[in-house]
Amino acid sequence: MPHVLITNDDGIQAAGLRALVEALRGIGRVSVVAPDRERSAASQSLTLRRPIFFEERAEGEWAVEGTPTDAMIVALHQLFPEPPDLVISGINRGDNLGDDVFYSGTVGAAMEATLNHVPAFAVSLVHGGGTFVYEQAAQFSRQLAERVLAEGLPRGVVLNVNVPQPWNGGVRFTRQSKKITRTALLQGTDPRGRAYYWLNQEPLSDPVDPACDYAAVCAGEISVTPLELDLTHEVSLNHLSHWAKSLERPRGL
Repeated sequence: MPHVLITNDDGIQAAGLRALVEALRGIGRVSVVAPDRERSAASQSLTLRRPIFFEERAEGEWAVEGTPTDAMIVALHQLFPEPPDLVISGINRGDNLGDDVFYSGTVGAAMEATLNHVPAFAVSLVHGGGTFVYEQAAQFSRQLAERVLAEGLPRGVVLNVNVPQPWNGGVRFTRQSKKITRTALLQGTDPRGRAYYWLNQEPLSDPVDPACDYAAVCAGEISVTPLELDLTHEVSLNHLSHWAKSLERPRGL
């Protein structure tokens, strides 16, 4: 019987996670190890300056006082003597497209699982307006889970899945898009006259690669992007290696 572990960055009670748990019933053993509250944009950050606490909230479900990556570390190194067969992170409330993957706690948790040699994918719902409805994303996640359990994933590769709402039924395997928004700061003033800032994003007008994640979801199709954890740029490694000699310190100095 396969063991599927679910996590997220929106917190253990998030509607997206609950829809995923419901959709995976009968697939095998399903466990949940997730932050006890929302930890969006936590990336792959760790808790280092205070202890990490966790508690079992229901049978097979644990809430962790920490980041999504903390939750994965607790699960893989404390709760389960044998690693799960698959980790699914999500369903995130909102998209994780392009450079979002560098900040996303949803993607970060899946990356942590992959670093520990456990197949993983992150899944996010790209909101098209109105109420978030997670059922189609949850059912697609089950289909993808069944395929991964049957065939596996390449070593060191995590899948980043974005499901548009509404979805037209199409699926594309895509490239990660280049930056599609510009970070902006919205300034305000508190009652004591102090300036504060909210992070915001503004769309860029640059052309969109038709083979990228953003193009797929704009067309109403699910985007599945394979991300590689090895960030080494082989072309630059070869091109810049001749610098080493000129940067060495003379022997004996």
